Amino acid sequence: MKVLGAVLFVIVAAGETLHAQQPESLDKLAGDFWTWRARYAPFNGDDVPRMERPGGMRDWSRAKIDNHRSELAEFESRWKKIDINGWPVPKQVDYSLIGSALSRVRWELDINPRWKRDPNFYIEQTLTALVEALTVPAPYDESRSREILTRIENIPSILRQGAENLDNPPAPFATVSVQNLDGIRERLREMATALVRSTTLKQQELNGAIERAADALEKFRGQLQEKLPTLPQQTALGRDAYVFFLRNVALMSFTPEELLAMGGQEWNRAVAFEVYEKNRNKNVSPLKIADKIDNWIADAAAKESQIRDFLKKREILTVPDWVRHYTLRPTPEYLRSLGFSETDDFTSPSRSKENCIRYVPEPSASLGYFWRATAMDPRPICVHEGIPGHYFQLCLSWRHEDLIRRHYYDSGANEGIGFYAEEMMLQAGLFDDSPHTREIIYNFMRLRALRVEVDVKLALGHFSLEQAAKYLHEKVPMDEQTARQEAIAFSTGPGQAITYQIGKLQIMKFLAEARMQQGDKFNLRTFHDFVWKNGNVPISLQRWEYLGDATEVPK
Repeated sequence: MKVLGAVLFVIVAAGETLHAQQPESLDKLAGDFWTWRARYAPFNGDDVPRMERPGGMRDWSRAKIDNHRSELAEFESRWKKIDINGWPVPKQVDYSLIGSALSRVRWELDINPRWKRDPNFYIEQTLTALVEALTVPAPYDESRSREILTRIENIPSILRQGAENLDNPPAPFATVSVQNLDGIRERLREMATALVRSTTLKQQELNGAIERAADALEKFRGQLQEKLPTLPQQTALGRDAYVFFLRNVALMSFTPEELLAMGGQEWNRAVAFEVYEKNRNKNVSPLKIADKIDNWIADAAAKESQIRDFLKKREILTVPDWVRHYTLRPTPEYLRSLGFSETDDFTSPSRSKENCIRYVPEPSASLGYFWRATAMDPRPICVHEGIPGHYFQLCLSWRHEDLIRRHYYDSGANEGIGFYAEEMMLQAGLFDDSPHTREIIYNFMRLRALRVEVDVKLALGHFSLEQAAKYLHEKVPMDEQTARQEAIAFSTGPGQAITYQIGKLQIMKFLAEARMQQGDKFNLRTFHDFVWKNGNVPISLQRWEYLGDATEVPK
């Protein structure tokens, strides 16, 4: 019996050793990473990258950031040890996706470390985080109410950590933060007064948290104002950092100079087409802004339904019946008081049975660039953001059978699809009934082409923030406030503004190659169904999987 026991022990021990030597599965690594990412990813003002997160207090101390570095290094080591030789292309695509996700965290921590060079980063970790919780429609149950309160109570500690972390931030970034926090106490009080009735919170506990948050925000603002005269003016990250982003995060093989050439050519095309359209429409009565918000909302609902029918009848894209609707809704007072984020709710994987919501202001002649266009005809924003745009793409991706592809990686595919959808639907005939809406689409094209130039030149130091804002204001043209908001976003987050135009161009090239490869067997709806379902996957990787051509995937 002793001999038998010894033999069994050896067999078991050998089995454990063999198990320990088995290569780690990519799915296990991805699952661990995305659980970690949901807890620690920074908030930002963009809507597409939003994710479902566990609740609780967040920590941006130096010690915690050092922990993140160590944890990232462990993920990177695990990823590099996986041997992908002999893997089928779809699994190699998944491997590249996790590499992109890891590179994005490296980008955030060390290549573009906004946590130590941009005060606006801490506005995003405090006020944007709060607004994101409030874009989910009210009323808020006990759990959501407590999370809202937690995010408010977290503001003082995050700002203390921010003041310790910021290392000589560029003066233009600090100036923007100071301006963003102007009148913040009164804005928070207005928010609390409007919000409390939609929560389970007591007025006293909410007001107390708001006053402590306001104290911290005003102190943070004062510290920045005091430092402003001594802060450097340079905001550019530089070429090396920008190329790192392109190749490792966005998985684009283009150089900055190639991006400029692509954007410039599209700018010329957009201007020419807009001129043709305006000449064609010079005797057509102009579009009118919606007279009442209720009429605007009703018009948007009717037109969203028409778009779904159009996609089906023209065999452009499959829209499953389970996909809910893209809807407009008046902006609640508690959101209107704050700002600091995109005021929409694309829902989420666990809320897929709810309608998507875009909160809109009251219609008026003084609306900014995008709102004015939307109040004249809600179809362009529905096509870009709703159906067939972001909301629809995200819904499809959240149900992908491959769990790795359910997550956001880079906006090149998501925003590329949204922008591609605009012109694709124009060419398909959706806007044949509205000549001036076609002008809106061409003007949007001008903006997205200009964004490439502004993004690249800001990153390389060829534009200052103010020059970029002036350039957008004059060349789109667009109102000064929207132009400045765009320039600020592009300056602090290089690489995002190119995604609309460059992603669209990648999709169009991809389509042309698929059509030539498949000949008469090519089916537009089948092609679009693949692109939309894999809408979180960079186009270079989609092209590799669909066409078997990896030449556009960075080496």
